[in-house]
Amino acid sequence: MSRALLSHILHRPPLLASRSGIRGGAIPSRLPALRLNCSSAAEATPSADEAPAPPARKKRVVSGVQPTGMVHLGNYLGAIKNWVALQDLYETFFFIVDLHAITLPYEAPQLSKATRSTAAIYLACGIDSSKASIFVQSHVRAHIELMWLLSSSTPIGWLNKMIQFKEKSRKAGNENVGVALLTYPVLMASDILLYQSDLVPVGEDQTQHLELTREISERVNNLYGGRKWKKLGGRGGSLFKVPEALIPPAGARVMSLTDGLSKMSKSAPSDLSRINLLDPKDVIVNKIKRCKTDSLPGLEFDNPERPECKNLLSVYQIITGKTKEEVVSECQDMNWGTFKTTLTDALIDHLQPIQVRYEEIMADPGYLDGVLIDGAGKASEIADATLSNVYQAMGFLRR
Repeated sequence: MSRALLSHILHRPPLLASRSGIRGGAIPSRLPALRLNCSSAAEATPSADEAPAPPARKKRVVSGVQPTGMVHLGNYLGAIKNWVALQDLYETFFFIVDLHAITLPYEAPQLSKATRSTAAIYLACGIDSSKASIFVQSHVRAHIELMWLLSSSTPIGWLNKMIQFKEKSRKAGNENVGVALLTYPVLMASDILLYQSDLVPVGEDQTQHLELTREISERVNNLYGGRKWKKLGGRGGSLFKVPEALIPPAGARVMSLTDGLSKMSKSAPSDLSRINLLDPKDVIVNKIKRCKTDSLPGLEFDNPERPECKNLLSVYQIITGKTKEEVVSECQDMNWGTFKTTLTDALIDHLQPIQVRYEEIMADPGYLDGVLIDGAGKASEIADATLSNVYQAMGFLRR
């Protein structure tokens, strides 16, 4: 996402410091991962002779999107659309990561407006506040407090290895880079560890941050958990739960409309590179009409020499809910002009109800404020309990 939130593994030999040399590619094989399959949440049915098992606690999922720029099709198909399904299967906490939005230069007057807009988009896309907790990251102060505590145990060498820091600092220049750009992965660790998450959605570009979070959690547990914590009056054991990676469905990574090898991004200089969720019809028509294609005949998914073709077909597949085979059968003999019209119509049909609902929500600020206040309250109950345990285990005087 945008910077999606990341998970950790406890009680394992150090990976970053000694062995992994992680670069932002595939998730290491030792990382527990769960493929997202939203078609069924049913468990095996007990036989007539067996007593029914007590209802299992739903597993917990935490994720968020930055309120910088406009929420675009990549954010929606890669994250938010999946959350709609996740809220029926898990206990879910979805928040607007406004603290992450200030790691690079930004317009202060726009931050609160963008935060409210992003929350409204969550709701307009189908996130249900009766099923999921929706809140603003900065409204739960435990995020910052736990980040500081984790920072005291995070070696600076681990942060210096982060690829995204190197890339973004090189683009921005040293004079425009604040310390927050270096340390935001520790805030990501705080974001996920606070809620004792079981599962965390993770994309290809967050695997290095995921591994760092695992290392931080293991280090803090080894330093302060177990018997050391128990001697200080705590319950002992691990301070943090061990979440697994939740892998999104294939094809959910949406690429730029102007470069099929680059991910669709809010920070790309050209607005023609992305479809924003709130783009009006005429803008969508123009962007698809002008998007990059190729001169080869027919349309196909699996030709590595045609990344733009694969990207546009994948978007059409996800937007329409069709299978890959159905899309191939429908579109393989189309020319680009015909397919672009088909794709444009599908995008407009899919996004229009979201846009209508968004306007309704933004016209009722009391409703939106209530959702965010309620969500922050539910999140704070869990976050404050985790933070209290960490303070105790690290030896602080109780308040």
